[in-house]
Amino acid sequence: MMAASLLRRDKRATAAHLKADLNRTDNSSGLRQLQELLDAVLDPEKTAADTEALDWCKCLIAGGEGFEEFCKTVRSYDNATLCGLVWTANFVAYRCRTCGISPCMSLCAECFNNGEHTGHDFNMFRSQAGGACDCGDSNVMRDSGFCLRHRLRTGENVPSIPRDLLLMSEMVLPRFILCIIQYLRDGYIEPDTSAERDLQKVLQQLEPQISFLEDLTKMGGAMRTVLTKILTNQQTYKELSMGNSMDTKQKSWLEIMHFYEDQDGGQSVGQRKRVKLSSSNKDPCIIESLKHKCFLEELLFWTIKFEFPQKMVTFLLNMLPDQDYKITFTKTFVQHYAFIMKTLMKSHESDTMSNRIVHISVQLFSNEELARHMTEECHLLDIMVMVLHYMMESCLVKSELQDEENSRHVVVNCSEALLKNNTYWPLVSDFINILSHQSVAKKFLEDHSLLVLWMTFVSFFQGMNLNKRELNEHVEFESQTYYAAFAAELEACAQPMWGLLTHCKVKETQEYTKTVVRYCLEALQIWFDAIGFIDEPAQNQVTFHLPLHRYYAMFLSRAVKCQGLDLDSLLPDQEMLMKIMVHPLQIQACLSEIHSNMWVRNGLQIKGQAMTYVQSHFCNSMIDPDIYLLQVCASRLDPDYFISSVFERFKVVDLLTMASQHQNAVLESEQERPMLEGALTFLVILTSLRIHQGMTDDEILRAEMVSQLCMNDRTHSALLDLIPENPNPKSGIVPGSCSFEDVLSAVADFKAPVFEPGGSMQQGMYTPKAEVWEKEFDPIMVVLRTVYRRDVQSAMDRYSAFLKQYGIHTGNPWPPYKERTPLHPCYRGLIRLLHCKTLHIVIFTLLYKIWMDHQNMSEHVLCMVLYLIELGLDNQEPCIEEHCHDSWFPGTNLLSNLHHVINFVRVRVPETAPEVKREAPPSTSAEASSYGQNLREAQMFSLVAERRRKFQEIINRSNTEAAQVVRPKSSSSTRWGSPAAAAAPAPQLVTEILEIRESMLSLLIKLHQKMSSKQNSLSASWLEDMDTSRHTHGDGITAIERILIKAATRSCQIKRSIQDICGKVCPPVPPKKNSPTDKKAMDKEERRQRARERQQKLLAEFASRQKSFMETAMDVESPEIEAAMDLGSTEVMESEVLYDCVICGQSGPSTEDRPTGLVVLLQASSVLGHRCKSQQPKNLPTSDEEHIYPADTCGVANDVRLTLMQQFFKDSSCLQSVSIGWDGGVYVQTCGHTLHIDCHKSYMESLRNDQVLQGFSVDKGEFTCPLCRQFANSVLPCRPGRGTEASTWHTPTNKTTTVLVKEVGDLQEKLGLFPVSFITESNLSKEMELVIKDIKNTTQKKYMDYGKNPGSPDNDFLFMYSVARTNLELELVHRGGNLCSGGASAAAKRSCLNQLFHVLAMHMHLYSIDSAYNPWTKLTQAAKNRETDGFDEERPEVPMLFRDVPSLLIIFVLTMPQPLRKEHFTCVVKMLYNLQFTQALAALSTKLSSEERQAWVASGALKKLSSSVWSPQSIEFSLQQFSLPFLRLSCLLQHHLYGDTLTGCLDEEEFSSLAVCVGLLPSTPQPSNAVHSASCLDWPVSAFDLVTQWCAEVTELTRLHPEQSLTLLVQDPQWEAPRLLQLPDNYNIIFQYYHRKACTVCKKVPKDPALCLVCGAFVCLKGVCCKQQGTCECVLHSQHCGAATGIFLLINASVIIIIRGHRFCLWGSVYLDAHGEEDRDLRRGKPLFLCEERYRVLEQQWVSHTFDHINKRWGPHYNGL
Repeated sequence: MMAASLLRRDKRATAAHLKADLNRTDNSSGLRQLQELLDAVLDPEKTAADTEALDWCKCLIAGGEGFEEFCKTVRSYDNATLCGLVWTANFVAYRCRTCGISPCMSLCAECFNNGEHTGHDFNMFRSQAGGACDCGDSNVMRDSGFCLRHRLRTGENVPSIPRDLLLMSEMVLPRFILCIIQYLRDGYIEPDTSAERDLQKVLQQLEPQISFLEDLTKMGGAMRTVLTKILTNQQTYKELSMGNSMDTKQKSWLEIMHFYEDQDGGQSVGQRKRVKLSSSNKDPCIIESLKHKCFLEELLFWTIKFEFPQKMVTFLLNMLPDQDYKITFTKTFVQHYAFIMKTLMKSHESDTMSNRIVHISVQLFSNEELARHMTEECHLLDIMVMVLHYMMESCLVKSELQDEENSRHVVVNCSEALLKNNTYWPLVSDFINILSHQSVAKKFLEDHSLLVLWMTFVSFFQGMNLNKRELNEHVEFESQTYYAAFAAELEACAQPMWGLLTHCKVKETQEYTKTVVRYCLEALQIWFDAIGFIDEPAQNQVTFHLPLHRYYAMFLSRAVKCQGLDLDSLLPDQEMLMKIMVHPLQIQACLSEIHSNMWVRNGLQIKGQAMTYVQSHFCNSMIDPDIYLLQVCASRLDPDYFISSVFERFKVVDLLTMASQHQNAVLESEQERPMLEGALTFLVILTSLRIHQGMTDDEILRAEMVSQLCMNDRTHSALLDLIPENPNPKSGIVPGSCSFEDVLSAVADFKAPVFEPGGSMQQGMYTPKAEVWEKEFDPIMVVLRTVYRRDVQSAMDRYSAFLKQYGIHTGNPWPPYKERTPLHPCYRGLIRLLHCKTLHIVIFTLLYKIWMDHQNMSEHVLCMVLYLIELGLDNQEPCIEEHCHDSWFPGTNLLSNLHHVINFVRVRVPETAPEVKREAPPSTSAEASSYGQNLREAQMFSLVAERRRKFQEIINRSNTEAAQVVRPKSSSSTRWGSPAAAAAPAPQLVTEILEIRESMLSLLIKLHQKMSSKQNSLSASWLEDMDTSRHTHGDGITAIERILIKAATRSCQIKRSIQDICGKVCPPVPPKKNSPTDKKAMDKEERRQRARERQQKLLAEFASRQKSFMETAMDVESPEIEAAMDLGSTEVMESEVLYDCVICGQSGPSTEDRPTGLVVLLQASSVLGHRCKSQQPKNLPTSDEEHIYPADTCGVANDVRLTLMQQFFKDSSCLQSVSIGWDGGVYVQTCGHTLHIDCHKSYMESLRNDQVLQGFSVDKGEFTCPLCRQFANSVLPCRPGRGTEASTWHTPTNKTTTVLVKEVGDLQEKLGLFPVSFITESNLSKEMELVIKDIKNTTQKKYMDYGKNPGSPDNDFLFMYSVARTNLELELVHRGGNLCSGGASAAAKRSCLNQLFHVLAMHMHLYSIDSAYNPWTKLTQAAKNRETDGFDEERPEVPMLFRDVPSLLIIFVLTMPQPLRKEHFTCVVKMLYNLQFTQALAALSTKLSSEERQAWVASGALKKLSSSVWSPQSIEFSLQQFSLPFLRLSCLLQHHLYGDTLTGCLDEEEFSSLAVCVGLLPSTPQPSNAVHSASCLDWPVSAFDLVTQWCAEVTELTRLHPEQSLTLLVQDPQWEAPRLLQLPDNYNIIFQYYHRKACTVCKKVPKDPALCLVCGAFVCLKGVCCKQQGTCECVLHSQHCGAATGIFLLINASVIIIIRGHRFCLWGSVYLDAHGEEDRDLRRGKPLFLCEERYRVLEQQWVSHTFDHINKRWGPHYNGL
């Protein structure tokens, strides 16, 4: 009852009262009251959503004060020395490799920025799974990297906390946590029921309670200590948890805890029953531990059951800075490990769950101390291996490798979800993590039973994902399981292996290596037995996964390289070695088969496997160990046996015959050549690769780097990615470590990022130094490392380009031969391969076949053969003489065998072969014939037989039951088990004897003759005259010479033989019967030569044609077009202008009926409106204090001016006194090509019907120019050619000003009198109307309606002349803002002002200017005194002094009859200059002080006023500056209308030069300082009258509004060039400020924030939050700020996107890292710096409106950006 009364009282008062009670010495009543209150408040029967309980707890804990103040107080006692900030996925954190001890170390942004990391190897990253800040934890990172706060350990000096502060917390919190646990117990439902969603619901209800716990952890160390006590106290748990009357619930809940409840019920048919784990003695310790003893254990249990809810995870992690908690929690986590695995396997959201698991485990296991402690106390290693083992057991199937029926081996099934979805990833990642600690790894390596178990685990992956070659039809469904297989081997087998190898680097660890090797061999033996393997691999099968072989190989390599162990002591017997070599060799042969298209019916995925196997992330765990293992086998097995095995595996045995024809039982003839090349290349790699046989780590790194750079220039990040980390991510070279950078700078030059004019942005690249090409280019390494075959070709092309450039060799070079590092003594046996008869016979046979031009030989074959000879010469071996009866050669040494002559060879050939039809060689005497007979006997040679014999010997030596093992195999066709081949009606094989009489040496010399196509290419004395230095680089001829020289220097006998052979110099005499083939071959060679020449000629011709086409197509300045553009020089004017149509190709004039048009792109532009007064661009704000104000831009200034005018003056007059189009004006540009308008229509039709739509919309009238493919969206009709009046129209006359003024006035009256065609509807006028419509549709409505009544003719009139103004102004901007440079500019090429003016003028004639209001009269006549009563009804017109002079000029030109005579144009300019000058004076006078004005008035000069700022020079200067914009526009207009050339001049002389140009000054040269702006005036009537009249208009207004009229009077026409915002140099400044900034509209932090680089607006990209009428914010902003052109920087990606109308494209990045590379999406997170050049290019494209032309990849954005 007491509780009930307490419940009714005020919470804070109750809390204070209870706290006081509890603080007494006798606190029993207080305790009782509190318990009763809590029983009532925390009643588990209430719904969790009821927040009343939570409020009570907050008040009670705070003990009467406010909860916020309580938090503050507790925080002030925070004694933590670690940061421990926990973050979730997508958080931006930092990792510094320089400071990290563990590779998983990470820092929050605050600790990172407050630490000292300059010059360190750090990067920013987006957290995948979440993490926690390690600052302050010296187990994970070095103290030097701590931030200031954690380095000073400020937490240690905090006073100890008063006991009573947390007293209430200690009482209340246990009950609160229990309450949460009860809710979790009640809310959990087993997943087999349909209640998956309910888990989420329970969690949502508990959200406030768990958040409350999370807030408590953030109060710092003091509160965490209290929580730790509560969570880990077993007594409290026992009392509270078991004391509750929860009988029924308790029972069901305990049942859940049984972990191995039932085995997964139904096994699917065909799958093996799952075996129980053999070592069951370890099971109990995993299971029994799930009896919960404290709150923490149960909380973790429910966290797992509910699949790791984010809030719970964060709460558990937030507690980690507390050391006691950390240890208990880690123990608990380890105890639940098996349970975690079980839940993970059942989960539907295994991805999310995996991330959350790793989020926790990485915090626990990265700490070596803790990991070691767990290994010792809690059997961590046993648990992990067992759990992994158990997990994989759930998806084992019977292996189909080798003997399918009787196989006892089981492998993982790669198509199971467990492997496909990488579900095992978190557990494997934990295992790798703990193995990175030396103490833990040593424990693992010392525990033999664990090693055995681990090898069993690895053997689950041995032989997985078996490929069977499809021989008949293409496989229906290409399985993609190989991704899963490669990932599994890399992550579950290779990574732990590298982890263990890291700790086996020194002599002291020899024993570990021996143990691992022993268990590897045992596991391999078990595997061979299980798959029933004897001696031959099964046909047409390959698996790329042999992790046991690779473990064995890598530990062997490490033992020899680092631990000084003797190789032989670790090797098994010969028989086992033979078995071990079979599967890796099978893979090498299959690689060749796959590249020879023999597996094509298995689909693309098999190629994918072949590529992945050699790809940079896999090669050092796959192909490298395989090749090393084969090298080990080769060095210990009999070389003849090994070589014959190789050729047999590669299926080219039948090809190796002297006969010109043969039958191959297993290969089709087009596959023979690539397979032979493959076999030879493999042998070269095998004998020359030294990665594991004597190279140091630095040499390996250097070789890898050189091979990658030789294939292509590479960026720094690509290199880091492509070079296999040696030997793995957790050790060895860390990317970016000093050795990497040192080697890089030694072998490569940096090419800075350049920007190509075509618009493709190059990144900073590294390219090999010249001496690297010369001395280090190693084609063998390149072949080994290429994923795509084209890369080998690319490397060779680059090599030959280098040789040409340096004049070393001009032809087609051969791969250079490279000297090798000496072999480690252990592997000397490898050299015997090069000195064995089998190889020499093969070499001899191939040299002979190449010389005889047999089919399927190639340059590559010869190249590899020569490479092998040269390797043999460089690696000598003592000769073993053996006189065996079938010996071709006397011994095994290559040197002595080189000059051994072989006379006769017996071959088996098909009857049809040319060799058959000849008689036996004549025998002179019986002796000779018997000798010949013997010889012939001897040289019948078959590789297969040879190999069998050797094998037999070895087997017999091993004393095994040979009879059982060797299955006799008679002929080769049945050997391969392909009855089809045997059954085919093949021609009979007969035995023939060939007369050869050649040695390898003589064949080499003859090949030299053949290749140099000279009979006596080598004279007898050539060895003496040889210059050996030039032999390193060159083609086959050079290679042969190099070999001969090497052989001659190593043996005098060979030297003599060479001289003998060269002395005989005879043409090759092949066997006579062969002459037809030989003749054919010669013809063939000649034909080839001719074909080559023809091809060269054709190519050259094609290139020249292409060049000339490019010149005509791309050069806008070609004559016809020039005429079309600046209808300039008079002789063109005489006749009609001719245009070429780029569609139909006809040339002709533009006529009324069939008009021609210019291809143009119309786009709305606000570039002019963004101009400012200052030359400095505005800075992008990067803090809350900085802002950008748009008020000072040109667009705003003009808007304000117009609005002000409209307040006081007549609307129609206002609309003729200014120009609009500063924002949203229409810019017209052309590529200069013309076409008939009807041709264009049919072209558009064809585009519309074309299904493959490009990046533009045909419905919107968009297309690409048919000739130059530039983007366009309209056609501007050209005016029909002029008749003869043109010359008079252009010539100057001597009429006086007064006469001209009168004539201009009359012309304006004559508006209606136009050529008839304009009035009648012709095709031309229709087209012109259409273009006007296009122009209007280009921009938005709001940029056209400025009048009071929208759509009125006045409004239209204003828009039309403003289009002309916009284009003139933009051209000025493109010319650099002035006309000093004169001449044509790049922008002028794109300009089509002449045609545009014509079209606009046509349209303007629809409006007539009311003569009463015609400004011309006001300009040229002093008015009669008009009655002023008009003022009452109507607003006045705009005074002349307020009018914009350039606008008036354009209005006059457009409204007068076309073509306008030049004298009239000049007259208009003169009159307007008078007005402009007067305006300048007026504006200037407002700046003078009243005394200065007085002085001027009094004297008309400034002689008396010495003190003033205003000298006559400065006044003159400012008047000129004021008038310059008008003069520039007039001059430019004149240039376009009359084709006058623009002369260049100095900046100071611009005024005088322009004044002369537009006829204000006589053209006699005057010194520039003598030119006065006043001297250009030319008044038609008394100047005084006119000026007085103009001033009067203003003064009448002044009486009303002095300030406004002053504003209107002082207009400043000068604007600086448009600029984008100035960006900070370091990208991090932008990123840190903006990536957390909230959007101004929706007040949320955007997922993809973006910045407008024109005005600095911050917008949400793709954000639904800021959508308006279905349009996202970026698109909206681009319309508002740039009239549909937007340039946005995406904050989270560092790239810039351009929005143009309805399309967008990714432009690239203006921020590059230290190596000149972009970092799109900030994946690498390296510091980025502004690349000024790129930014200038971006700005230039914006100003010149060329985004559409330069950027190629556009796509529609559907308003979704």
